[in-house]
Amino acid sequence: MHDLSVTMIQADLVWEAPAQNLSKLEALLDDVPETDVIVLPEMFTTGFTMRPEAFAEAPDGPSVSWLRRQAEARQAAVTGSLVIREAGKYYNRLFWASPDGRLFHYDKRHLFSFGGEDKHYTAGNRRLEVTHRGWKIRPLICYDLRFPEWSRNDTDYDLLMYVANWPARRIAHWRALLIARAIENQACVLGVNRVGTDGKGMYHDGHSMAVTPLGEIIREVTDREAVETVVLSKADMMAYRERFPALRDMRRESDS
Repeated sequence: MHDLSVTMIQADLVWEAPAQNLSKLEALLDDVPETDVIVLPEMFTTGFTMRPEAFAEAPDGPSVSWLRRQAEARQAAVTGSLVIREAGKYYNRLFWASPDGRLFHYDKRHLFSFGGEDKHYTAGNRRLEVTHRGWKIRPLICYDLRFPEWSRNDTDYDLLMYVANWPARRIAHWRALLIARAIENQACVLGVNRVGTDGKGMYHDGHSMAVTPLGEIIREVTDREAVETVVLSKADMMAYRERFPALRDMRRESDS
């Protein structure tokens, strides 16, 4: 069982400025040591914009090409979400770019109606799971964190991951829910948030963090731009599941 090295990029995103953000993020990536996975925030090219018509790219657009180049150059998976236009609809879409050139995606399932996201974007309807260096990983996006049924570990994944633009005014919820998702799913959990004030005046104070299946925080980065690498132990996770096999008692929808 291999450990997994994951690098969290907690960035102060420039509001609705894709070229500036890609340049900024590439400079931050230059500080990343050898790692297995690099995680960017939600809508890493624009911040949490409700103007998809102005900033949406095609699924093979320049930002996705940039992701693929970074993954190949750094020999690490690179993931984060951005605004995508496909078949006349707009999506808050997470891409997972593998170093071997493969590309996977997930469209945010739970749209943040309180902020009008449902008025501008189309919700996805399927989860994504990728296997990378022996780890089964489920990546999700921001508001998905509030809906435990979408995060439920009914497929024996190893790592649950959220990319976000989660505001400081509700950061206590972010912290509590990340810990809860780790405990209830007996999995490692990673949450990568942004920092700084967006174009709507919303302030973000980060708190990107990695949590063990026991709910223990092994790394948390607060109010600053940061590049932080954590090493997750699959052996420790599996040993804990064996000592306390709560997942075996899960009731699935197919159960009578």
